[in-house]
Amino acid sequence: MVVPTKKLSRSRSRKRRYQKEKIKSLQLQPCKNCGSLVLAHRVCPDCGYYRGRLVLTPKTKQKEEK
Repeated sequence: MVVPTKKLSRSRSRKRRYQKEKIKSLQLQPCKNCGSLVLAHRVCPDCGYYRGRLVLTPKTKQKEEK
């Protein structure tokens, strides 16, 4: 069995180990109903549609109505 000749420093081993946990940018996609940017596989907060169906009624802005 091969043994490493030198010990890896703590920073080098952690650089390799934590590549999976890097923060990734959000993958926003336009809503097919209203066109606003929404996270994938989520209900649109603006229109309330998901995959062409009305899932929830959107919240109306009460401040504008008053």
